[in-house]
Amino acid sequence: MNVEEFSKYEKARILGARALQIAMNAPLLIKISQEDLETIKFDALKIAEIELNSNILPISIKKPMPERKEEKLKRPKNAQMNDEKLAAIEAAEEKEIAEDSEIMSLVKDEEESEEESE
Repeated sequence: MNVEEFSKYEKARILGARALQIAMNAPLLIKISQEDLETIKFDALKIAEIELNSNILPISIKKPMPERKEEKLKRPKNAQMNDEKLAAIEAAEEKEIAEDSEIMSLVKDEEESEEESE
């Protein structure tokens, strides 16, 4: 792949990965003279950039492409309800909650002291 085909994010990822390898004493893939290394001050990122521009890096990029599907979206049917139906539904829900719920009261200090003493 040519360097021009990569996005700036892919280039940054490739350069970073290769610069890390070079910093960890990986062998250089391109012959660079000692003078050139001194001018770039042995910078791993610059060396990685030179290798990338020479198209010799064995790093590949996998670009997943979205599947082009066309589906017609259907609008969900909203049931039209009037105020009487809504009130009836709310009343039924409140009745169900009242029947299923337990009465919870706060514990008084006297009851706590009795439980601790037992």
